Amino acid sequence: MELATARFIEAATALPAGVLAAVREESLARWRRGGREASRATRVSASENSAIEHAVRSALLRRGSEPGPDGAMFPSDVKPLCAIAARAVCKRAKLTEEQYRVLLDPFAAVGVAVPDRDAAGPAVDLP
Repeated sequence: MELATARFIEAATALPAGVLAAVREESLARWRRGGREASRATRVSASENSAIEHAVRSALLRRGSEPGPDGAMFPSDVKPLCAIAARAVCKRAKLTEEQYRVLLDPFAAVGVAVPDRDAAGPAVDLP
C-alpha cells in the first residue's frame, strides 16, 4: 500500500466519532452531487482493495466499543466512507480534480491531510 494511502487511513479512522459523523453527513450530501460517480472511478485491484479494507476495518475495530454520536456502533457506519476515500487517495492520479475533491474535501475540512492529486509516493508494507 502506498504510504499516503496508509497515512490517510490512519488519520481518517482516528477522527472523533462526532467528527466522523459530520464527515459522513457531508459525504452523503455530496454523494448525490457527483460522489456516486466519483466513487465508481476509484476502482483498485483486488489486492489493493483487500489491503485498504483490512486497514480500515482493523483501525475501526480497535474502536469497536466506542459508541457513535447517536449511540450506535459507528465502525459499520463509517467503514465504507473511509474505504472509498482511501481508494480515492490510492487512485488519485486517475481521478479528475472534481472527483477527488468531492470524495476527500469532507475529510480535508476537518483537518485530515489529503495528498495532492498529482503526487505519487512510495509503497509500504503493512501487516
